[in-house]
Amino acid sequence: MTPFDALSTPLPRRLREGLDRIGAVLRAERWGAAEGAALTPTQLDALTFLVARGDQGARLRAVADHLAVSQPTATDSVAALARKGLIAKSPDPEDARAVRLRATAAGRAASLAAQTEDSAIERALATLLASEQEQLLRLVIKTIRALQEAEAIAPQRLCVGCRHFRPFVHEDAELPHHCALVDAAFGGRHLRLDCPEQEEAPPAQRDAAWALFLRAAPRLSAREASRGGVPGTNRPAAAGPKLED
Repeated sequence: MTPFDALSTPLPRRLREGLDRIGAVLRAERWGAAEGAALTPTQLDALTFLVARGDQGARLRAVADHLAVSQPTATDSVAALARKGLIAKSPDPEDARAVRLRATAAGRAASLAAQTEDSAIERALATLLASEQEQLLRLVIKTIRALQEAEAIAPQRLCVGCRHFRPFVHEDAELPHHCALVDAAFGGRHLRLDCPEQEEAPPAQRDAAWALFLRAAPRLSAREASRGGVPGTNRPAAAGPKLED
């Protein structure tokens, strides 16, 4: 016990304050990108979501849930995107009473053009060691999953919740995980936050994989952390291929 224990605000609160400040930069960048595309941030977010869903598209309810907005707000944004020819509506093959929303070619082009190439956030993240970036990705995944379990956000297409995810089945410290869909090993730096091929695992399988993911997580030694290295090796972390979310 030190005097700072009494003087300090709870650590989760300070972390939230820090995330608020980072979020302010993200929001400013998003506003700039949306204005450049002649859209509102909500419209751009809806378009980005539908582009990521590809030919499968999504229903309006899924758009609202993903954006954490009311259905009327999502309806207004979708209507504006449709008027601009950025999305198209068609009958849902699974339910004739429902409508399926898909991004058009123009919508995909607009979404690509709106991507922030000169991002202050990405530049700041690039100053972290490769090992720190991987650790941060892991913590982001854990936080997103906790929010998902608390039903604070819509279900996400995370690798760790996929039926094809096999954590820590390989001895290679750089590529310990396995994707059964493509039958290939991959590393922590490759974990996706929004995988188009993700298939939600049954609860028992999902929980077992998550427990193993947490239990078998490698820990960096102080020396490895200072070098930005790979756990259990004397090698610096490889940059690895960049995967699109």
